[in-house]
Amino acid sequence: MTLLTVTPTALQVLWLVLIAVLWIGYLFLEGFDYGVAMLLPFVGRNDKERRVIVNTIGPVWDGNEVWLLTAGGAMFAAFSGWYATLFSALYLPLLLILLGLILRGVAFEYRGKRTDWAWRNRWDWAAAIGSLIPPLVFGVGFANFLIGLPLKNQPVLGGTATAPLFNGTFLGLFSLYGLIGGVTFVLVFLTHGAIYAALKTKGEISARLKKLAVTFGLITALPAVAFVVRGNLLPKLPGQLDSLRTVSWVAGLAGLVLFVAAVFVVWKGREGLAFILTGATIALVAVMIFAQLYPGLGFNNTGLATPLDITTASSSPTTLTLMTWAAAILVPVILGYQIWAYTVFRRRLGVENIPDDVEEPVVVHG
Repeated sequence: MTLLTVTPTALQVLWLVLIAVLWIGYLFLEGFDYGVAMLLPFVGRNDKERRVIVNTIGPVWDGNEVWLLTAGGAMFAAFSGWYATLFSALYLPLLLILLGLILRGVAFEYRGKRTDWAWRNRWDWAAAIGSLIPPLVFGVGFANFLIGLPLKNQPVLGGTATAPLFNGTFLGLFSLYGLIGGVTFVLVFLTHGAIYAALKTKGEISARLKKLAVTFGLITALPAVAFVVRGNLLPKLPGQLDSLRTVSWVAGLAGLVLFVAAVFVVWKGREGLAFILTGATIALVAVMIFAQLYPGLGFNNTGLATPLDITTASSSPTTLTLMTWAAAILVPVILGYQIWAYTVFRRRLGVENIPDDVEEPVVVHG
């Protein structure tokens, strides 16, 4: 069964690839600061140690969120039909993500407003919970993209016009494979974050984080294998290409191999190389997912008179052309700024670098 109504243009394919790249950047960068924040209440044994951990991501965490905004904006501008249908299908999950991001941001800003331990401990737990929710929901969401979100032509606003809308339930998203996806994302980000924090700290804190990275890495192995293997054994959605399914298999299995290598490398004390390997793992799993999103964008279009795919969900050629020029100018600027920020804050931190409490200690942020 053929899904595509017309052959996609080069710009449509280019923008699907660029959106995949933006998501890879988001999952790679935001993945480690989600992991660091989730570890915050468990790694720091006193307030100074927790302040060390917070300041490993303090200058960069909010800048990393820009990648999510950029990815969402690119989806909205390049494939408005995809964006609109996703919001109708995943409105409640996206609301949960928003609440998690708000909770995390407020926690980072408010933990330093008072010096007593109980106040800061509550906000540390809020940061951990707020950082747990997005990867959990994103994992469930991406797993459902691989399954195929069911669509059905339904009346719009009670009128006679119809549009392809989500034909499922919120609870239906949390199937066994959906939950495996959520758990896998959380555990991979915990490992990624532990390795990053070990790379950015020194002394006893760094040694403790390396042990945690190995532990989480071993725990992650089973759900990660299940996510990759099951994801590639799911029934093909209409129009999916055999060649891209092969790419999906190769990317997923390569990601598993690199993740195992990362756990071994961090066990040997080479957290810098381990961080690169976990980042590559995240990128390869994203490639696995997006390889299966072509051309149906993660929807099960069976039964629709006009399938929602890369061609029918696309914006006009003029819009895509203007976006391409804007991206060519602005993306290098954004990359340059982020590289500069990471270069400036490249040194390791220890408790000796944290000053004693003042009346209103401030958490450093970008």
